[in-house]
Amino acid sequence: MGGLSSAAVEKITEICGRYKNENTPLMMILSDIQNEYGYIPLEVQEIVSRETGISVAEIYGVVTFYSFFSLTPKGKYVIGCCLGTACYVKGAQQVIDKFSEILNIKPGETSKDGLFTLDALRCIGACGIAPAVSINGTVYPKMSAAKVQEVVDHYLEMEK
Repeated sequence: MGGLSSAAVEKITEICGRYKNENTPLMMILSDIQNEYGYIPLEVQEIVSRETGISVAEIYGVVTFYSFFSLTPKGKYVIGCCLGTACYVKGAQQVIDKFSEILNIKPGETSKDGLFTLDALRCIGACGIAPAVSINGTVYPKMSAAKVQEVVDHYLEMEK
């Protein structure tokens, strides 16, 4: 967000204010900010700290502990490859490796064009359809390395 606008600071302050009467507001605040901006950089964490009295260290600990929070901007399409046990056993490593090869990014990175972010997930609770991949909430069941190019092409086609 590099140098937050006054409107962004106002919005973050407003989000914090929504939960003033909650005993433990941090997760709700961070979730709302993540949904609004797509990531939670340090300067935003400092505003949350100022507004809530929660230390930046505690906020940073929460942001870095939970995989659904991000310190950096995500791509337009966030590809989550499940690497939980069931998915892994059924070839999830080959699937994520293929996404990585095609998009020329490693897990945790975003493509230079800002379209794709590749995330390795621990478990998405889709063991019965393993290996599973989630892209912006759409789950692709029984994924294989052979299907990856087709999926990427689908999203690239949507950009035309």
